[in-house]
Amino acid sequence: MKVEQMYTGCLAEAAYYIESNGEAVVIDPLRDVEPYLERAKEGNAKIKYVLETHFHADFVSGHLDLAKRTGATIVYGPTAVPNFPAHIAKDNEILQVGKVSIKVLHTPGHTMESTTFLLTDETGKNYAIFTGDTLFLGDVGRPDLAIKQGEVTREDLAGYLFDSLRNKIMPLADDVIVYPGHGAGSACGKKMSKETQGTLGDQKHLNYALRADMSRAEFVKEVTTGLVDPPQYFPKNAVMNKMGYTSIDAVRNQGLQALSVRAFKAAWEGNEALVLDTRHETEFVKGFLPGSIFIGVDGDFAPWVGALITDLKQPILFVCDAGRENEVVDRLARVGYDNPIGYLKGGFSAWEAAGEEIDSIDEMGPAAFANWFNKDVCKLLDVRKTSEFNAEHIEGAINFPLDFINRNMAQLNREQKYYLHCAGGYRSVIAASILKSRGFDKLVNIPGGFKLLKETDLPRTDFVEQVTEL
Repeated sequence: MKVEQMYTGCLAEAAYYIESNGEAVVIDPLRDVEPYLERAKEGNAKIKYVLETHFHADFVSGHLDLAKRTGATIVYGPTAVPNFPAHIAKDNEILQVGKVSIKVLHTPGHTMESTTFLLTDETGKNYAIFTGDTLFLGDVGRPDLAIKQGEVTREDLAGYLFDSLRNKIMPLADDVIVYPGHGAGSACGKKMSKETQGTLGDQKHLNYALRADMSRAEFVKEVTTGLVDPPQYFPKNAVMNKMGYTSIDAVRNQGLQALSVRAFKAAWEGNEALVLDTRHETEFVKGFLPGSIFIGVDGDFAPWVGALITDLKQPILFVCDAGRENEVVDRLARVGYDNPIGYLKGGFSAWEAAGEEIDSIDEMGPAAFANWFNKDVCKLLDVRKTSEFNAEHIEGAINFPLDFINRNMAQLNREQKYYLHCAGGYRSVIAASILKSRGFDKLVNIPGGFKLLKETDLPRTDFVEQVTEL
């Protein structure tokens, strides 16, 4: 038996490949399915099943393309109603894979169709559970992503989750390995551990949601308290996973068109496209196409695309470093952006060599800023998450989370000069690029962000309830 966790840090997402005696299954695959096909080829195995723990909201699964290319059967748990052929398994149904078996455990709560898969080894011993978004290390799945108006509330889902954990998962032996669908950084939970696998026994002792003496009411209150709004693309990805989507091959064929400067400009104007610059932030600030948006492919690219670009069908042109074109298109497709229409051939250098107009973003180093800063005069925007700001921030800073920049931009004044920082420099450049594209020209980025600002003598404070003029 072979069990491999295939973890993608950008999405904090775990897919799984299980192989036994020439047969294999893949659990919760990403949309770019080549890695799973390669594993099967290496093991001379046939992928028999593609197991989906639920209709994912935070990424578009590769179940359809993988099934099409291998002939595998897509499997969901009870109550799932996909818009394509799939096997809807019964609770406690056994799936045979080579010499091992997988039991389907219906564990509603995160969503109504949420399912945990229990792997039993060649000897008949329960070996591991693949919990999807039902149980994480240190946390459980949030119960507010599959609310249907008039049908179910987040409190209802939390109640189902309480029962699922107590009746289906906690009775299993302590040495059963827990393989969750996500780790720290995912928006599908609140308190996830940085670890990506552990034992059920450890979770019974360490996970607040598995506390033995916890009442249903306490559980419901705990898991529904402190939830922030999910990224706007979540419900749209869930619909794609349920209803179907364009093959990634078609997305690649369209997105990997190399366009000359002239053709790029024509496509930009003719398609009302958004231009996405995916280079490193240190390169972007020095020079970029006026009106383009920065989201660097070396950072948390896909989640920030999903959080900030509100239309999945938005035509996208992109600028990238040579050789990274496929990576950009694949990572856009992972979160449902299926309308890239080409990239700038030769990258930013080609634009510059053609004598086209160039924009840039002013910067001030942390030490220089610390020597100059006056909190009564300067407008310092801290674009980190509210939770980060609450933990510690520069006195006089204004929390302006990047997550909600589209919603909160109306609070800013185009005549005001703003200084921006985040934790390390990535998010502040994203924010600056968006503000620049909307007509805010008086912007200064602080490279290195709060990490370097903390090394200066600027006064810092824990969160104090305050109202500050933007």
